[in-house]
Amino acid sequence: MKSKFFFLVVLLLSIGILAIASPLKIGFIFVGPVNDHGWTQAHYDGGVVALKKAFNNQVQITYIENVPEGAPSLNVLNTLASKGYNLIYTTSFGYMNQVVQAAKRHPDVIFEMCSGYELAHNLGEYFGRMYEPRYLSGLIAGVMTKSGKVGYVAAYPTPEVVRGINAFTLGVRAVNPRAIVHVVWTYSWYNPPVEKEAALSLIDSGCDVIAQHQDSPAAIQAAQSKGVYAIGYDSIMEKFGPDAYLTAPIWDWSKFYVPDVKSVLNGTWKSRFYWKGMETGIVKLAPMSKLVPISVQKLVMAMENEIKTGNFHVFEGPIYDQNGKLRIQSGKIMSDNELLSMQWFVNGVVGKIPQSK
Repeated sequence: MKSKFFFLVVLLLSIGILAIASPLKIGFIFVGPVNDHGWTQAHYDGGVVALKKAFNNQVQITYIENVPEGAPSLNVLNTLASKGYNLIYTTSFGYMNQVVQAAKRHPDVIFEMCSGYELAHNLGEYFGRMYEPRYLSGLIAGVMTKSGKVGYVAAYPTPEVVRGINAFTLGVRAVNPRAIVHVVWTYSWYNPPVEKEAALSLIDSGCDVIAQHQDSPAAIQAAQSKGVYAIGYDSIMEKFGPDAYLTAPIWDWSKFYVPDVKSVLNGTWKSRFYWKGMETGIVKLAPMSKLVPISVQKLVMAMENEIKTGNFHVFEGPIYDQNGKLRIQSGKIMSDNELLSMQWFVNGVVGKIPQSK
């Protein structure tokens, strides 16, 4: 039988008035190193650094790097909770099952899960509509390719990654209808040697623009070494390939973390699924390099405004899959549920979505 205390905690969490001791103890679990120049560093800068600046002595923050996804993460979660951390952020999809278990075991702790989909009274989900700037970067790639072959170094075949590849490809083909996007899987979020090898294989096959859903700048470095163009991810990576870098879809996680912590501090926090787009600034396209022609920059900025104002939707039909089947009818906009479960490629993608590794 669950205790009365358990039900009281659940009730307080559900109505957003759970009392939190001062200072608020916040823990971050990172899948990679904080100096990866990519995903984890973006969370560190927008989370740890931004929160310390915003709240000073109101918060006490710790973080743990390189935490493996899956079962090993549960011990890390339980340890943080047992040490009195009131708010725990987990920053990779592969932690989700363990976060659900930890949230049940520690009903007095608030957990936030990045890029997952499970909710509970003390468990929230957060992400950004990265597919929007992905589309914009595809416009640039479509113009800049001369071979009509664009390469994409991809991590895992999750709906998030598939959605990004599709949005990018839709952008490429909006300006270059005959261009194709070749996908290579690395089965790793952060493995610079493997990422570089994947990028080189794409370049050797004739791709003259390389994009990525990876956490290091290795693909850009490969592009730099071979004299082709590159589009980064997560952060501005121009210094790693100044003669290759065009732009990057990037994150500003402070747009989520700062107001989220504020809601915990003032007792208004509630479990919800946060998924915002470019209009909030949580996702954006990094400044375009001088390699991108001014006319293309103007096109991209105009489309960015259309997305921000809601006049253009990346996944509005007609959209065909890579087998030529009409998936999204003309005028229909894909629902969030459809986007969050996407496991098919749009027309123009060369590659398959593996069922397992």
